[in-house]
Amino acid sequence: MPPTRATFDVFFRQVPDQGSFVVAAGLQQVVQALNNFHFDEDDLAYLRSLDLYNERFLTMLRTIKLDCTVQAVPEGLPVFPREPLMTVTGPIAQAQMLETLILNILNHQSLIATKSRRINFAAAGRPVMEFGARRAQGPDSAVYGTRAAVIGGCGSTSNVLAAKMFGIPAAGTMAHSCGVIQQ
Repeated sequence: MPPTRATFDVFFRQVPDQGSFVVAAGLQQVVQALNNFHFDEDDLAYLRSLDLYNERFLTMLRTIKLDCTVQAVPEGLPVFPREPLMTVTGPIAQAQMLETLILNILNHQSLIATKSRRINFAAAGRPVMEFGARRAQGPDSAVYGTRAAVIGGCGSTSNVLAAKMFGIPAAGTMAHSCGVIQQ
């Protein structure tokens, strides 16, 4: 008997900050994460040590091949409350395993892209540079936050790694630290 298939829509209920829409971002990273989705032997050993899962389930995880389809709106597109950003269809167990990963990526990047779009709108054509790496919640967050800010309208970044990875113009400010140089 084939596994039960399900369809899940990824959407949000309301727009933050009384805005009218959210700018979709993060699709590229979701696709990369799904293409690399697997459980290695270390993961399986840890799950086995919890004594919560039977060997049949762990074998299924070891040999998992995602059989899900993903449909999504293009990055940069405005999306309104209760309108799907992404739809995932596949075996229910696989789709459920992907839920948190997908929400984490889309929520973070769409939030930054939306805020960037609002800032760029308020700038009325003046250039806006992204420089959020110092406040990001980790290096990956800084890199993909930069990408999302550019999707939202920023024209350059102080994050040199993100500039290199995504072809974004690099710009910057001087260091804020102060030091004494000894000779």
